[in-house]
Amino acid sequence: MFIPDAQPPHIQGKNTIPAKDRVAMVKEAIADNPHFCLDELEVRRGGKSFTIDTIKELKRRDPLAQYYFIIGADMVNDLPNWHEIDKLVQIVTFVAVRRPGVTIHSKYPVIWVDVPQVAISSSGIRDRVAKGESIRYLVPDGVAAYIKEHKLYEKQHA
Repeated sequence: MFIPDAQPPHIQGKNTIPAKDRVAMVKEAIADNPHFCLDELEVRRGGKSFTIDTIKELKRRDPLAQYYFIIGADMVNDLPNWHEIDKLVQIVTFVAVRRPGVTIHSKYPVIWVDVPQVAISSSGIRDRVAKGESIRYLVPDGVAAYIKEHKLYEKQHA
């Protein structure tokens, strides 16, 4: 389940593209995988998106479901700053993807997983677009086409 946020709470003083564009890119990215779905609950709710509110809503919808929240290892170090983290870890299981050079320790319960290391990051993609460089093979073709068509991340968005 992919849930784009309305307004990222962790991004301060940085321009972000509109939620409608992020939703459209997620749709493009997952279109050919029947195991993936998009839920726009945070976008519909609006305002800053706090994970605790989203997980509470998902649990309200399906109280028996067990939710796993996948994050990069770099975000594990930021967990102490998450809104109501002590309550959140009681209702969701964090799964962290190891990344090179990132310390893998947390006082919070986290399931660590190893995945093939691929040097692709969202900031790297934004930088490449802003510089006019190709992002082919870094994002699905539909996402690259959407970015180009809507002129996202070009110099004015960088």
